[in-house]
Amino acid sequence: MSLDPFRQFVPLIGDLHNHCGISYGHGSLDDALRNAAQRLDFVSVTGHASWPDMPDPNDSNQNLVAFHTEGFARLAKSWPEIREQTRAFAKSHSIVPFLGFEMHSLADGDITIVYRDLDGDLLDCDGVPALQRELRSLNRSGHPVLAFPHHIGYRRGHRGINWDVFADDVFPLVEIASMHGCSESDEGSKPFLHTMGPADHKSTMRYGLAQGHRFGVIASTDHHSAHPGSYGHGLAGVWSTDRSREAIWEALLARRTWAMTGDRIDLQFSINGVAMGGNIAPGGENNVDIAVEAGSPIDCVDVIRDGAVIRRFSPYEIKSAQAGDMVRTKITLELGWGPRNARYPWQAKLGLSEGRILAVEPRFRGREIVSPTDSADGIPDTCFESEWQQDDQSSISLNTVTYGNPTNTTQATQAICMDVEMPLDGHVHAQINGRNFDVPLRRLLQGSVAEPMADMPATSIRFHRAPLPHEFQWNLEWTDKPGPDAGYYYVRVRLQNGHFAWASPIFVGA
Repeated sequence: MSLDPFRQFVPLIGDLHNHCGISYGHGSLDDALRNAAQRLDFVSVTGHASWPDMPDPNDSNQNLVAFHTEGFARLAKSWPEIREQTRAFAKSHSIVPFLGFEMHSLADGDITIVYRDLDGDLLDCDGVPALQRELRSLNRSGHPVLAFPHHIGYRRGHRGINWDVFADDVFPLVEIASMHGCSESDEGSKPFLHTMGPADHKSTMRYGLAQGHRFGVIASTDHHSAHPGSYGHGLAGVWSTDRSREAIWEALLARRTWAMTGDRIDLQFSINGVAMGGNIAPGGENNVDIAVEAGSPIDCVDVIRDGAVIRRFSPYEIKSAQAGDMVRTKITLELGWGPRNARYPWQAKLGLSEGRILAVEPRFRGREIVSPTDSADGIPDTCFESEWQQDDQSSISLNTVTYGNPTNTTQATQAICMDVEMPLDGHVHAQINGRNFDVPLRRLLQGSVAEPMADMPATSIRFHRAPLPHEFQWNLEWTDKPGPDAGYYYVRVRLQNGHFAWASPIFVGA
């Protein structure tokens, strides 16, 4: 394989667009930053800053106008304090925080603005074109800043993207997935369901690429209850030279990024030795190289050129292998279910009889409250309710809270996934709320194990099936022979549990 471009990089995971009570939302900035540190390598806790073309208040929208106006004023008043608190957090934690805020626009779509350094000011512009001029001026004057459109799929004129004013130089990235849905295309498994309306074809990622725009892709949570990285909403990945602020920033500008909906999925994609986000020369053969490592079994990997799937890799063509005496696998414990809106705290210790933990992926969720007009009943005073730690090379501890699934189609469980290496005859031990569980690895290789914690309707636990490496780790090669008009390629990964990842496009031509 020709994935040499990635040998010098490390994969880092972040969330550059999420909210708390610094403008409108729930929870404190401290809660948000502490939650971010549980899962992420970098974060921007975003304030709602302005809406230049906000509609005039009338009988139907008075509440909407009021809470936006109040939120904007709250952010402006507290911005100096937010900067200081973020600086202090940066000094005391390994996670890299960035300053960020967003501007709404009915005409041209909502924009997230992120500063590289922790000294940026709020901007007050009368629209997206004026914002772009201000961003160019800041970059020229030595104040690095970038911006990206988010929830782009809404119809133009209703806070969806306006590709006619999109400027590639100040918008190196586009957010294609979040709690709002997925904007890759107007058809897919993650539709737009918010009150703002459905997705429109001319507001999608594919439409923008077809217009000749060049951008990388990320996902964010757009979570509103102080929980950056809330599982199942969206994550951004970058291939960075190191974990520093400057290196992460360089990766964002270079478009070495990918988008994820929930599970961590480390995704490498190159063509002719050029990493995702880059440009390749037209003509001749294009050698496509892909490496995927996920926390759950992979269902398929698609290579997409100019909006069409030109190659699909599926499990039937992946060489399988039997488990040996030592097994590398993923051990996932999921907690929750039970009565709706009933608070249930969990204390758990999870470990291996033999072997070692290679990595840990917490899959914690925040509460599903968006605008202040939504009911906040049951939202605790603190929005920091989930934390974990690794106790030694073979065990972890976690504390979390669940409230039952609010509907039969809305998942609100908490989970944690361990990447492990252990003997085939080893066992997974767990002590959960005073009960002891002993599950043989051989049993988890066959399938999941579920156990109620009480009589129905019961909170429950579930150990997911333990996959083997050929299920979650794919290395793929393929050669394409396009015609002279090829414009771009990107890769999409789908897991068997329904989560996705998308690599930033590679563009043909200078």
